[in-house]
Amino acid sequence: MLEEFKKTLTQSEAPQELSPALKALWEVANDHWKQSHDIVNDINTPTGYWIHAHLHRVEGDLSNAAYWYHKADRPICDSSLEEEWCNLAAFLLDGNE
Repeated sequence: MLEEFKKTLTQSEAPQELSPALKALWEVANDHWKQSHDIVNDINTPTGYWIHAHLHRVEGDLSNAAYWYHKADRPICDSSLEEEWCNLAAFLLDGNE
């Protein structure tokens, strides 16, 4: 499922059927950080906080990212941004939210 999701990244718009969390990941993968951040601001769950942490890593604001990892009850990520993005996408595609 992850590979299928990655194939949608070449489309001009996110697929309509995506959950807000997957849409946030789609947007950040397409260099639409602000759109992704706007979406994730409304996802008040541990997974939403994890995505929020990832976005602040992308932005380079590591202290803000640390805050969101703590809020998500996750350790601060030290893998590559791409690896974390894939882990997040796979987590969501496995039905977690």
